[in-house]
Amino acid sequence: MRASAARKRWRWCVDCRVHRLVADVAVIVGGRVLLVRYRDTARYDGQRGWFLPDDLLAHAEHPTDAARRILVEQVGVMADPFLARVESFGNGAWHLVFHHVARLDDEAELSPGPNTLAAEWFGLNALPQASEIAHHGWALDVLADLAIGS
Repeated sequence: MRASAARKRWRWCVDCRVHRLVADVAVIVGGRVLLVRYRDTARYDGQRGWFLPDDLLAHAEHPTDAARRILVEQVGVMADPFLARVESFGNGAWHLVFHHVARLDDEAELSPGPNTLAAEWFGLNALPQASEIAHHGWALDVLADLAIGS
């Protein structure tokens, strides 16, 4: 596919106001998890807090391929995430969120991408407060639902 056609298809996915297909990744090393903050928050509902690395899926992109892409683009980490849970909710648009987990043996050296303002490892027993996490502490809820740290 030509690059311009791929950009047009990507733009369509980002501009869609009816559906939001999202992948996120809980990257776990021992008792630590990776959280990120974004520079341009427009694609993240204007939220400025901490997130699990996440992004919208490109047109026809498999959710696990998206999870791999997200880690490379946002923090420069190569990993083999697995799909752990799917969440569906409405919030103006219908959201389908593919929650992934990637377990690493050692903390990877992070290389933040252009839109990653910060990327940090946090102890599972020393996570930021819900008020510091985007979407009212949503990443904390995801980690709890996935039984990460328990």
